[in-house]
Amino acid sequence: MATSKVYKDFILEQLFVLKDITCKPMMGEYLLYYKNQLFGGIYDDRLLVKKVEANKKYEMSEEIPYDGAKPMYLVDDVDNKEILKEIVIDTVNGLKTKK
Repeated sequence: MATSKVYKDFILEQLFVLKDITCKPMMGEYLLYYKNQLFGGIYDDRLLVKKVEANKKYEMSEEIPYDGAKPMYLVDDVDNKEILKEIVIDTVNGLKTKK
């Protein structure tokens, strides 16, 4: 099942507080970038972010985005823009320190 355009648009609207969000379509799903850093995606109408030490504090459940992929964290509180913003920033910062 591919992600609906309605859900993708909703997530992008929720992430609008972060000015440097970009979204790239990929085989019916969407990859999400913040300041040119891939941090997650929208898969089957679910917002998933990469697992890093910095975002463990949110106690998100693990989900598999697609068969054969590494587990990612499911952001289930997509209505809360402030928490969503913090999760994205912490994830991107965690990815930068991982390199």
